Amino acid sequence: MKLYTFPLSGHAHRAQLMLNLLAIEHDEEFVDLAKGAHKTPDFLKLNAFGQVPVLVDGKHVIADSNAILVYLARKSVDTNWLPHDPAKEAAVQRWLSVAAGQIAFGPAAARLVTVFGAKFNTEEVIARAHSILGVIDAQLARRDWIADIDSAHPTIADVALYSYIASAPEGNVDLSGYANVNAWLRRVEALPGFVPFKKTAAGLAA
Repeated sequence: MKLYTFPLSGHAHRAQLMLNLLAIEHDEEFVDLAKGAHKTPDFLKLNAFGQVPVLVDGKHVIADSNAILVYLARKSVDTNWLPHDPAKEAAVQRWLSVAAGQIAFGPAAARLVTVFGAKFNTEEVIARAHSILGVIDAQLARRDWIADIDSAHPTIADVALYSYIASAPEGNVDLSGYANVNAWLRRVEALPGFVPFKKTAAGLAA
């Protein structure tokens, strides 16, 4: 397998993290977003949206970080990452939608302001971040992992949420008031095969 990635992308880190948690051998190719490598004709053949990550597995080309998580989980013999039971799978999918929605428009957007100079309303995106973090903190008050499936094993929902929550302080989102979230971050980081998301000196992390 080959993963097209960019080290400061939380979306790319999700895919990298999952590959390592599953101990899947793979190559990684750096896509220089600053130089527009994601907009070249060759890359656009892989992903017409011009975004990382992209996973190439033989004849299969999978774009979108959450799609990659689903693909890798389904290829794994360990069904704990994405249960086959419809209700449990739906419980995981719910949080993939949160990763693509409230997380993307909250802590991820706040980080885009400080790290990449994105022109978002800072107060608005930080408020969104705290809103979803409050929900997640309450969810984690009664379980170790995010999905409502009564399992002692993490799922791809935890992988999908991790990167941009862990890096939220880079976007001036203070995590100190979320004890359950912080405990969950440490549990993810203790998983065999964990690889950290590259840190930047921005926001509260400066």
